[in-house]
Amino acid sequence: MLRDHYPYYLANRPVTPNRDLEVLNKYTGEVATRVALADEGAIAAGIGRAVEAAEAMAGMAAYERQAVLQHCVDRFRERAEELAQVLCIEAGKPIRDSRGEVGRLIDTFRIAAEESVRIGGEVMPLDISPRARGYRGQWKRVPIGPCSFISPFNFPLNLAAHKVAPALAVGCPFVLKPASLTPVGALLIGEVLAETDLPEGAFSILPCRRDGAALFTTDERLKLLSFTGSPAVGWDLKARAGKKPVVLELGGNAAVIVDEGTDLVDAVERIVFGAFYQSGQSCIGVQRILVHESIYEDLKSRLVDATRGLVMGDPRDESVFIGPMISEKEAERLDGWIQSAVARGARLLCGGKRDGAMLEATLLENVPADAEVVCQEAFGPVAVLSRFLDFDAALDQVNDSVFGLQAGIFTRDLYKAERAWDRLQVGGVVIGDVPSWRVDHMPYGGVKESGLGREGIRFAIEDMTEIRLMVIRTP
Repeated sequence: MLRDHYPYYLANRPVTPNRDLEVLNKYTGEVATRVALADEGAIAAGIGRAVEAAEAMAGMAAYERQAVLQHCVDRFRERAEELAQVLCIEAGKPIRDSRGEVGRLIDTFRIAAEESVRIGGEVMPLDISPRARGYRGQWKRVPIGPCSFISPFNFPLNLAAHKVAPALAVGCPFVLKPASLTPVGALLIGEVLAETDLPEGAFSILPCRRDGAALFTTDERLKLLSFTGSPAVGWDLKARAGKKPVVLELGGNAAVIVDEGTDLVDAVERIVFGAFYQSGQSCIGVQRILVHESIYEDLKSRLVDATRGLVMGDPRDESVFIGPMISEKEAERLDGWIQSAVARGARLLCGGKRDGAMLEATLLENVPADAEVVCQEAFGPVAVLSRFLDFDAALDQVNDSVFGLQAGIFTRDLYKAERAWDRLQVGGVVIGDVPSWRVDHMPYGGVKESGLGREGIRFAIEDMTEIRLMVIRTP
C-alpha cells in the first residue's frame, strides 16, 4: 500500500531532493518507505513563501476556502482505505483504529468547511456616555497570518488536521512539521491539497529532524505556533517562540472515577477501550482508575478478564486490538516503569510482558502514588487501579497531578457530576464515559502541564484570527 518513496511539499509543490528519512513498519521493524527530508534552507523557503502568500490567502472568499476543504473531504473519502492502511503500517495502529482515525480526519475537515462560511463579527453600540454620542462600532475576525504547526506521531492524520483545517478555513498560510516517525499521512494530506487552487505558498509540509526544526519555532515572520507533543518539548518551544502566540496540546495521566451504583458491564467495556485503544498511546488514555470500595473487587475481576481477552499482534489483522508501541525504545521505557512499580510493592494483575515493541495490556494495583506509572504520562498500554470511599477525596486524588487534560466520571448522581465539573482541574470532564472520548468540534485542551489553548475547529479559528475593530463617527 505504501509507495517506494514520498516527496515533501514546498509552496504547494512536491519536491524530492533526497530519500533520506526511513519510515519503519512499526510491527516488523523493516523499512516500509522513504521520505524526502527537509533541511534548514527548505524550511526557510517554506516560511518565506507562506509570508508571500498571506495577502492572497486572506483575500480568498469564504466559498473558495470552503471549496478547498470540501475537496479534501471528498478525496479523503475516496482514499479512505489507502489512508487507513498507510496509518496502520507507519504508526503500528490496529487497522480498525486506523479506519476510525480516517473517519475523524474526514469529520475534522467537514466541520472546518462548515465553519469557514460563518466566521462572523459583531455590531456594538459605543454610546455608553455623552462623549461617545454619534459613535458606533463593529468588529470582524481577520487571519493572523503565516502559522507554524508541529504534529505528533500518535494521530498522524487527525492531529495534523486539527491544525491544517482551521488554518484553511480562515485563510492562514502555514508550514507543517509532521512527526518524523510517521510523516506519510501528513504528506498524503499535502498531496490532496496540491490538487486545489490554493495560492502558491499557502502550505508547505516538511518532515525534518528535531534538531533541524528551530525555524518552525523561532522565525519571527510566523504569527502563531501550534504544537502537539510531549510537555518537555512543548514548554521548551514556548520559551523560544518569541512574541508569537503559542498553542500547546501536551500530555496527561488521565483518571476515571467509577462510583457506586455504576453499571459495571458498561464501565468495563469503556475503560478497556480508554486504557488500551491504540496500545494506550493517547494523551487522554485511561491511566488511573479510581473505584468505589463497594464495587472494587467486582470491577477489578471483570476488568482483568476483559483485558486478558484482548488480542495482541499484527495491526493489519482485523481481530487485533493491541499493536506495537511506536518504538522498542518506548516499550522498554514503559516496561521499566512497570517493573519498578512491582519492585516497590505494586501487584501485577495481568500483562507485564514485553517482546520488542510489543507490550501486553497491563493492569496494576497497590502502586505507590509517586511511582512513574502513576504520576508521569505512561503513553502506553498500562493502567493503575486504586480504591476510594469518599467521592470528594477521589476528586482530590484526580487533581493530585501535574497534568490536567480530561477526566471521566461514572456516576448516576447529578450533584456529584456537577461537583466534579466544578472542582476538577482539567480541560474537560466526561460524565458516564472515559476521559479518552473526544469529538472533533468540541473545545479540547488542558491546564497545568497539559498545555495552553483549545483545539476543536471553532476554538482553533479564534487562535488563528485577530479581532479588527472599525469605529464610525456620525458628525
